[in-house]
Amino acid sequence: MADKYEIIDIQPGDLALKTLEHKRAGYRLGQICAVRTETGYELLYSFIIEYHMVNYKITIEEDTEIVSISDVYPTAMLYENEMKELFGVNIKFINLDYHDKLYRIEEKTPFK
Repeated sequence: MADKYEIIDIQPGDLALKTLEHKRAGYRLGQICAVRTETGYELLYSFIIEYHMVNYKITIEEDTEIVSISDVYPTAMLYENEMKELFGVNIKFINLDYHDKLYRIEEKTPFK
C-alpha cells in the first residue's frame, strides 16, 4: 500500500459506522484532537494501517453531542475525556468517563 494521507469531512452521525469499518479492516486509532472554532469545534479522528492514514473531520456546534468510540477503540477514552474536560466537547457514553477529573486544573474547560 502506498503512502497516503486523507482528510474527509463527515457528519457526527457517521462516526460510529466509520469507526467500526476501520476496526474491522485492521486500522488502529492514531489520534483524536479538538480545536475550538467561533461557533463550536472541529474534531479530527485519525485511523492508520501501515503507511495509510485516514482522518475524519467533524465540524460541530458547541451543544452538539458526539457518541464515544471507546467501546470499539478502548484507548479513545483518554482522548475523549481530554476533549470533554479541556474543550467542553459534549461526548456521551465514554467507556470510563473521568467526569472532568482527568487533569488537575484550576479552570473548568480552559480551552473553551
